[in-house]
Amino acid sequence: MASLFTRSALCDAGTVTLLLSLVLHAGAQWLGPPPPGEVRRVITIAPSLTETVAALGALERLVGVSRFDEAPEVKGLPRVGGFVDPSIETVLTLKPDLVVVQKSPGNQRPIEKLASLGVPVLALPLTTVADAADAMRELGRVLKTEPRAQALVEELAAARAAERKLAPKTPARVLVVYGFSPLVVAGPGSFVDELLADCGAQNVVKRAPTAYPVWSKEQLLAAPPDIVVDASDVGEGRDAVKALASRSRWVTLTNKDLLHPGPALTRALGPLCASLRGP
Repeated sequence: MASLFTRSALCDAGTVTLLLSLVLHAGAQWLGPPPPGEVRRVITIAPSLTETVAALGALERLVGVSRFDEAPEVKGLPRVGGFVDPSIETVLTLKPDLVVVQKSPGNQRPIEKLASLGVPVLALPLTTVADAADAMRELGRVLKTEPRAQALVEELAAARAAERKLAPKTPARVLVVYGFSPLVVAGPGSFVDELLADCGAQNVVKRAPTAYPVWSKEQLLAAPPDIVVDASDVGEGRDAVKALASRSRWVTLTNKDLLHPGPALTRALGPLCASLRGP
């Protein structure tokens, strides 16, 4: 089977390692056989995709999720592994009509293996806001919930437009951190970079080889942020960065909505913008 995974996508599993290889790309990709006319059994291997299926009103069709899914609605569902190490045996046991994954070289081998064994797989990029909107539309099409998908896309667009009207005239310089050791940050081309602009803020990471680059001590000192948004799961190395950015105001996320490119972004945007405007 020729590889269909040419570039990587955002992984919202909460692991810094996966973020290090992220680059922009576009387009949903299908692998394996086509799904049946009516998709009844779905496995999602990323929390944002699980949330999208649920928001589309198809929660009852989920038969398996990733080990990173924490939503109470899927607490009792079987776990099929993680983003880069899904369990092929577990997936096959659950007999899905469709497996939905985030598109990335990090999970290329197991996903292509599943496809070769006759499992329909939909790989969706989730790097930009447009990617997240396209994923909602594509899943809505596949699950035959197009009106709900369009409503979700319009809700996100409306939230963005509303925040842009409230944007301050003087933009704050912001650094969004996903991990501290190494220092992995939101770069240009990421959906968070776009949302910062919606808030009227300026991402201090203006140039980077990927959407989620590793930032150096020298780069941090050369472009000191007014605000640091701590989106990390673990605090290892945080004190060292705080010492370097001692004059910055620190904002810590209270939930993972900003990490899940899907319907959660609509909920995340308002609190993010409010936190950047001031305490």
